[in-house]
Amino acid sequence: MTEETMIDVSQDWVLACDVQRRFMQDSGRVGFVECSGHCRQLRALGGDFYEFMPLADHRLAFVVGDASGKGLAAALMMANIQSSLRTAALFTGHDLGALLKLVNHQAYTSSLADRYATVFYGVFDAATRTLHYVNAGHNPPLILRRDGSTEWLESGGAPVGMLPDWNYEESIVSLDPGDLVIAYTDGVIEAANHAGEEWGVQGLLKGIADIAMWRVQNAEDCVRSIFSSMDDFSRSCQTDDVTVAALRVL
Repeated sequence: MTEETMIDVSQDWVLACDVQRRFMQDSGRVGFVECSGHCRQLRALGGDFYEFMPLADHRLAFVVGDASGKGLAAALMMANIQSSLRTAALFTGHDLGALLKLVNHQAYTSSLADRYATVFYGVFDAATRTLHYVNAGHNPPLILRRDGSTEWLESGGAPVGMLPDWNYEESIVSLDPGDLVIAYTDGVIEAANHAGEEWGVQGLLKGIADIAMWRVQNAEDCVRSIFSSMDDFSRSCQTDDVTVAALRVL
């Protein structure tokens, strides 16, 4: 490889990293919700992503995904799925099961046999204060209610791209002002300390209990608090892509 070619490859890599970062917005207020997310890839490019996407009829899509593998291959998989999600949303209306079915078919036909991704796709409807969602094999997000109780969001189906045909189950949950929806990727609960012990779901729940105890008032502080608790446990030793995204009803 010539020096000129190496420079071109380096520039392409920097551009790809910048494009991936631009896909993910850090925080903001959209209508009746406040949203925030942070993705910390293990390498410059990775397979985690989150997105808050305004839709018609005062609705907001809340998406978190995790592609199998790491690095460039995982990043390409997620870029494919993100593009498919945006396109499918234009044609499937309010039917989230149909949306994920289309995305699954696209991912299966355009990816290698061992490539798939877990995806949580939720849509908050401001008019009814409800969250419609499909969980395609993803770690169950949870709702932290304003009274401190929690509720897991599990209904859905198989990861996208794993099977050629799958009918996804859509579920609906009501949200009240002050409720937080918290989604994360497996790198969060699999964060390990120097003794090899994983933070796990119990560690995450403890971090969320601290959020409730300190009465965290916004989505950005919620995301920051979870990352801080995870890093305190693992001493910032990262072995996988990690993502946390939160949506708070105003």
